Amino acid sequence: MLKNIRQLSTKQMLQGYEISFCDSSSTAKFSTQPVYQNIFDRNAKRLQKERAARNANVELYDYLKEEVGFRLADRIIDIKREFTNAADIGCSRGFLSKHIMAESVQHLTLCDTSPTMLEQAQGTPGLKMTKLEVDEEKLDFPENSLDLVISSLSLHWVNDLPGCFSKIIRSLQPDGVFIASLFGGDTLYELRSSLQLAEIERKGGLAPHISPFTQIRDVGALLNRAGFTMLTIDTDEIVVGFPSMFELMWDLKGMAENNAAFNRPVHISRETLLAASAIYKELYAKDDGVTATFQIIYFVGWKPSPNQPKPLERGTGEVSLKDLGKIIESGRPKKAS
Repeated sequence: MLKNIRQLSTKQMLQGYEISFCDSSSTAKFSTQPVYQNIFDRNAKRLQKERAARNANVELYDYLKEEVGFRLADRIIDIKREFTNAADIGCSRGFLSKHIMAESVQHLTLCDTSPTMLEQAQGTPGLKMTKLEVDEEKLDFPENSLDLVISSLSLHWVNDLPGCFSKIIRSLQPDGVFIASLFGGDTLYELRSSLQLAEIERKGGLAPHISPFTQIRDVGALLNRAGFTMLTIDTDEIVVGFPSMFELMWDLKGMAENNAAFNRPVHISRETLLAASAIYKELYAKDDGVTATFQIIYFVGWKPSPNQPKPLERGTGEVSLKDLGKIIESGRPKKAS
């Protein structure tokens, strides 16, 4: 469990926080209506990232994204292939590029909406890089120009996730690979429930302080819909300890993960914050502090290619499933009498 032992002053605690994570994939419906809605203000998110990057203590809030970037980089290294052209979508401060070896990727294009974060992103020695200030919703790479696309903890702020996936698969060469991570549905369930209970008690209703996260089944459906094959999807949980709820909310702001939804409230009242903090401590206290859970969804998807392995046609099987037990028994070594 990661643990953050910093404590905030009373003035910092009550400055009116707003945070939100969300993946808009749940808005994609098979109907005559548009497949997505503009939930997030992308310009507001760009400004939030700029403010976070200009913070003198920006490295203090990198611990979560550093850890996820390291774990995602391991999945890239597991693919025994040298990639010619790769792109890091929503690169932030280079949490992936600092782990990409020049022996694995010949050229890496870093993409982000924040010019300050792009400036701060660094690569490993010998890695050729190009930095491109571009919105993840407006990707315009030439068709079949990339053989690797990566993204770490950025896609949950994209309004049109199906469209983003479609642009990524279009930019990939046949047998190209898309490797990414994003927050899952159980992320910050402690904070969500505490704020909900506090607002019901104090206000008699709920406000959208924390948006819903995508579920693992939704990620698979959207990747399949975009045309990706040979999907690999798994989840992981990172539990972080904090002195109180306020340090958690302060760190989320430092990570540039505060609310960017169009319908976000102006602020949270003092009484609601204090009530939520008391509820949080009562329900989720541990080791003289509280814990926060971050569920991470990792996925790998491939662009179809004729040389990829394919499943056999139906009816070509030589063994019936009903005989599986007999096969297992026949394969076991016999006991000596």
